[in-house]
Amino acid sequence: MIRDRDGSSKSGVMPPTAAAEPCPLCQASDGVQPFDADRARSYLRCGVCSLVFVPRAQHPSPRAAKERYDLHRNDPGDSGYRRFLNRLVDPLAPRLRPGAEGLDFGCGPSPVLSLLLAERGFRMANYDPFYAPDTRVLQRTYDFLVCSETVEHFSEPRRDLDRMLRLVRAGGWVGIMTGMLEPGIVFLKWPYANDLTHVCFFSRRTFEWWAGQHGLAVEFPAGNVCLMQRR
Repeated sequence: MIRDRDGSSKSGVMPPTAAAEPCPLCQASDGVQPFDADRARSYLRCGVCSLVFVPRAQHPSPRAAKERYDLHRNDPGDSGYRRFLNRLVDPLAPRLRPGAEGLDFGCGPSPVLSLLLAERGFRMANYDPFYAPDTRVLQRTYDFLVCSETVEHFSEPRRDLDRMLRLVRAGGWVGIMTGMLEPGIVFLKWPYANDLTHVCFFSRRTFEWWAGQHGLAVEFPAGNVCLMQRR
């Protein structure tokens, strides 16, 4: 089987249950093509924004997804996990004013990212639809928003990314950490593709497209980190 530079299949074969559907990020219908497939599910790629995504009918149920999330062990005392999250914190913190207010969107059961930012003097709020579902924190705006290892779970990435941006004040920052699909990755051997709760796969090009749609400045200080600023 021939594979292109990013490891995707060039056979053009989709399982019969995987009908083409509009891109959940840019809503384009034209240009959505088969990307790859395994025994569990299919993957489509948008020719407009380059998002790779799983067809909606193949997404896990909320209950199944939460059962998977409950297995995560994000210990604030784990030095390795703190180093991992600091890939986002270290480039973001110098761009923020002292005492800035932030929101951890998709904080999970143990909001370690908020803890790291609070240790640097920032005031933090947390939101997670399963573990911190108080929607009152979504009724105001913030100087910055962080979202670590979350966007790949979005069933409706356009809705959720737009909502994240609305929560950030003019001049504020959105910091996202997620595994990015880069040239040279063999998709079906990529750990991100093997987690059934991961239904959207972003690349730098995808984030650049989204930033361009909203007039955001965008940069990539690390391989799995995207920072965007509202102008």
